[in-house]
Amino acid sequence: MDKNVICIKWGTKFGADYVNRLHRMVEKNLTIPHRFVCFTDNSEGFAEGIEVRPLPELNDEGIPDRAWKKLGLFTDKLADLEGEALFLDLDLVIRDSLDCFFEQPGEFYIIKDWDFPNDIIGNSSVFKFQVNKHPDIIENFYKEGKDIRKRYKNEQAFLSYQMHNKGILKYWDKSWCVSFKRNCLHSFPINFFKEAEEPETAKIVVFHGRPNPEQARKGFCGKGGFRYIKPVKWLDKYMEV
Repeated sequence: MDKNVICIKWGTKFGADYVNRLHRMVEKNLTIPHRFVCFTDNSEGFAEGIEVRPLPELNDEGIPDRAWKKLGLFTDKLADLEGEALFLDLDLVIRDSLDCFFEQPGEFYIIKDWDFPNDIIGNSSVFKFQVNKHPDIIENFYKEGKDIRKRYKNEQAFLSYQMHNKGILKYWDKSWCVSFKRNCLHSFPINFFKEAEEPETAKIVVFHGRPNPEQARKGFCGKGGFRYIKPVKWLDKYMEV
């Protein structure tokens, strides 16, 4: 099998229910033969059909942003995987076919980050790469050491520049992966009266920061009334697969 859908779960931020739901959404929306693999330190509660592998080794001690662990996926031997891997964050919602993500030719794809329109930085909630082909990513990570945060805001900035330097950085069609916060929410004061818009062309809705999918589904109000969101009912049909 040379097509893989992979995710990572470590610590206690996300429970097994997030992995199980992602697995169900993938199986509903991907017709291409594939493996679904979760790299984790705790697989308790995982549903049948989810392959489990240990977290790839990466020494990120002293670097506060936990997402740096994603870089461990670029080892020269990623468990028993071969071919292409489509990485998906646990806190996203799939609403349409994923086949196009594997059909798109190219060595590396990532979302163009909505918050950095004038920079090459990507958002690593959804990216595709060739397994076992980029161990230099980890080598360069270690060369940077703990000072890496002085040059790069986070793991996805580092990864984007690494792939750009290799000449293989490409972005998904901007209509495929949309930000819930940037593309679905209404501005003040309309947000108090209208439910967030469903993005009709999107394959994936990305939830970065707050609200997460569960918060948006039930309704959300940030501290001091900031970012009030009415319950988003259209999420039900995708999250209850």
